Amino acid sequence: MLTRGNVSDVKAAPALPEHAGRMRYLLGDKGYDADRLRRLTRDAGAGPVIPGRRNRKHAIRYDKNRYAGRNLIEKAFCRLKDFRRVATRYDKLAANFLSGVALATAVAFWL
Repeated sequence: MLTRGNVSDVKAAPALPEHAGRMRYLLGDKGYDADRLRRLTRDAGAGPVIPGRRNRKHAIRYDKNRYAGRNLIEKAFCRLKDFRRVATRYDKLAANFLSGVALATAVAFWL
């Protein structure tokens, strides 16, 4: 799913559980800390692994060992951004940009 660059992560996140299909856990950083997303994730049968922000009144408990595995996701995005076309998003059309991402993914992780 592709959104505009100025859209907040948490605003686009409610579509994640329905598009992701069956999942056991949803890993996210503090940008995804929202009660609504946690509720949608639990309703989908998955467990949210999202730390709470500092300004929460009540601390959020999450599985820190599972959260540590999120670095693989961050490394994958960092590797994709090594490709200038993906990092700067020169393409105006979403279909062209996603084609570039698919090509970069094939080159970076498959070849």
